[in-house]
Amino acid sequence: MNTKQLSIDALWESLISQERLFSPDDFAHLPDAARRYLEHAIAPGTAIASAVRLKMHGEIKLKNWSPFTAEQVVCWERGFIWSATAWMNHLPIVGSDRIIDGIGAMQWKLLGLFPVMTGTGADITRSAAGRFHTELMLLPSALCRSDVTWSSTETSHLHASFIAQGEQAGLDLTIDQKGRLKTAKLPRWGNPEGAEHHYVDFGAIVEEEGTFCSYTIPTRLRVGWYFGTERFESEGEFFRATIDEVIYQ
Repeated sequence: MNTKQLSIDALWESLISQERLFSPDDFAHLPDAARRYLEHAIAPGTAIASAVRLKMHGEIKLKNWSPFTAEQVVCWERGFIWSATAWMNHLPIVGSDRIIDGIGAMQWKLLGLFPVMTGTGADITRSAAGRFHTELMLLPSALCRSDVTWSSTETSHLHASFIAQGEQAGLDLTIDQKGRLKTAKLPRWGNPEGAEHHYVDFGAIVEEEGTFCSYTIPTRLRVGWYFGTERFESEGEFFRATIDEVIYQ
């Protein structure tokens, strides 16, 4: 099936559940901050999930802040699909952002009929890979892989390095003393100024968390460009989401 036509249901049904269980002893060699994060995010004995499926609502900044509802699947092996409906001037804009098997695409239509935003190609794929890397905070089991390299210089800051969807990721996380995630940041390929694509600091502030299927993940987020600077507040923030339902497999 064409990856641009693959539905959330088809992606979810194509996935294979894992049999490995989470054991803190397996991560005793990691830096203290990484252990605290993983042990807070995943309860002992929990099946190591290969994917997560979420329902959410919130606001997205188009010309102005517009409400949206969305469903998403994030899978380490294949990528993600985010399918949403946003309302601008009381009219629905329906579509999806995705990266599947190393190919990124976006497609949005007014009333589900008239194209308002579409995108494919190398820049879209690289940008979508950066979004995927960030959203692995919703699938912390993916960060249990042996090919994820952890480092930490402070008790509240840690860095995860890995390759996914053909791109190198350097994900910076901040946590509190209990291991609760507070922020996530990385350099993401994009063009928030509307000019040439380049790497820009991109990230999320975690305002609330919740536990689903023995996974504890962010449930209220503020997301945007120029993360960690004043520009995030004034122009970079474009996405505010509350996660309502979560299932893992």
